[in-house]
Formats: sequence, structure tokens, C-alpha cells
Amino acid sequence: MSEITTIQANGLEFGCLTAGPATGPLALLLHGFPDTPHSWRHLSSALAERGYRVAAPYMRGYAPTSPPADGAYQTGALAADANALHEALGGDDSAVLIGHDWGAAAVYGALAAEPGRWRRAVTMALPPINAMLESFFSYEQLKRSFYIFLFQTPLAEMALDEGFVAGLWRDWSPGHDEDLSPVFAALGSPENKAAAIGYYRAMLDPSRHLPRYAAAQEAAGAVGTVPLLYLHGADDGCLGVDVIGMDGGLMKHLPSGSRAEVIADAGHFLQVEQPAKVNGAVLDWL
Repeated sequence: MSEITTIQANGLEFGCLTAGPATGPLALLLHGFPDTPHSWRHLSSALAERGYRVAAPYMRGYAPTSPPADGAYQTGALAADANALHEALGGDDSAVLIGHDWGAAAVYGALAAEPGRWRRAVTMALPPINAMLESFFSYEQLKRSFYIFLFQTPLAEMALDEGFVAGLWRDWSPGHDEDLSPVFAALGSPENKAAAIGYYRAMLDPSRHLPRYAAAQEAAGAVGTVPLLYLHGADDGCLGVDVIGMDGGLMKHLPSGSRAEVIADAGHFLQVEQPAKVNGAVLDWL
């Protein structure tokens, strides 16, 4: 991927990594927590080789992308960012949208809010919220999700240091050794840490939701109409594969014509753990 370029969209300056021919169909790749666009390096190269114009932004508040002045981190804001980036990058109805973790949440909202912008989509490691509500509150999953509840407290900013981030990666993708220096840089300032935590605070506190994103927020809970491929690592230590209903429950929460697949020998960050398998599944789907 290229050096970081700056894209103005939805009132923010997004740092963005790009690849591929300038005339190709847009492929927008959205990362999650605690992560950066560097995790898309394998998929980005594969998409560029197929002629896609790849853009992988740093999500709002992850340096060098600016934190929003209004402090909005609700899912509706993330969805609005995705659609605004489509506009700013000159995308058309041949564009595809791919998201991992929080990036997946943005994908669901963006597709439901403005489906005409996107031809197909891929999400990884986070199904639609309604697909996992029944199983999320199991004892084992609540243990995995301790950080969500920690982030609701005043201790969050103190806890979110390099050791904490490295520990999450170690637990979520067992056996995978990743260079986390890009993640440490993206969360390097107090403002960046507050932004990453802000996603989780907005997740559980509707009083943090801004009216300007109300429509996109409501759309984020809808199934949508754009077919998508859902991928989940078999050894995901963040969200257990047992929680997401791969035995059939998941599909009723995905648009008609969608597909779901478990990636063997992969944890939460499956796109860097098993790039050949993930790239193959994505390219076949697209």
C-alpha cells in the first residue's frame, strides 16, 4: 500500500492507505479495534492485482485521522463515514465495502443506509448485533468481553496502554505474532485512546448518540439488501464462534443471497493470520 494520503469526508480528515489503479472500481476497507489499515496489507495487494482501487482509511480518531470535534463514535457515525468516503473517493455502484470488527459494524450501517452505493460487501469477526444477542451473555463470552465493560469506567484511559493492546492481540489471535507498532502509533496520544474507548462508550450509552446520525444509527440495526460474505476465525478469542450462530441462526440476520464461512486455524485477526484463505474467499465472492 502507498504512503498515507489525506481524504476529507464527513467533516473529518482521514489518513488513508491506497493501492491499485486509479480507474478501478473502489474497494473501501475498514479496520477495527485495536488495529489499523496495515492489517489489510495482504488483501489490499490481492484486490489491487485484480484491478480494484483500494482505499483503507484510519477510522475516526485513530491517528492520523482526526478525532471528531463533536465526539461522535456511535455506529451511525461510522456508517456515515463509510458512505462519505465513497463520495469523496469518487465511488460508483461498482464499489465494494469490506470491514473487520468495528469496521464490520460500519459496513452494516452503511449498506442499510445507502445500499445504492455498494455492489457487494464482506464483513469479518463481528456479525450483526441481533445474530449474537441470545448467546453473547454466556459466562464464557462475558469473560472474553471484559474490556467492553472496563471501557465504561474511568479506568479505561489508564488501562489502554501498549501492554494491554498486545495482550488483546495475544488472546484474540492465539499463536499469531504481529508487529503492533502501527497500532501503538495510531493510539499514541490521549486523544486517540479516548477515541478508541469512545466507540465502546457510545455502544452502551445512547445519551452519547447525536441526532444528526439518528437515521444512520437506526439503519445500522437493519438487515439491508446488499449481499455480503461473512467470515469468522475458528479460534477467535474475542468473539467465540459458538456465539455467532454459524449453525443457521446467523443467516436470517444477513441479506438474501449472503454467505458465511468459518476460517480454520485463524483467530480474531483472520486477515493477517490466514491471508491466502481470506483473500481467496473474498476474491471469489467479489
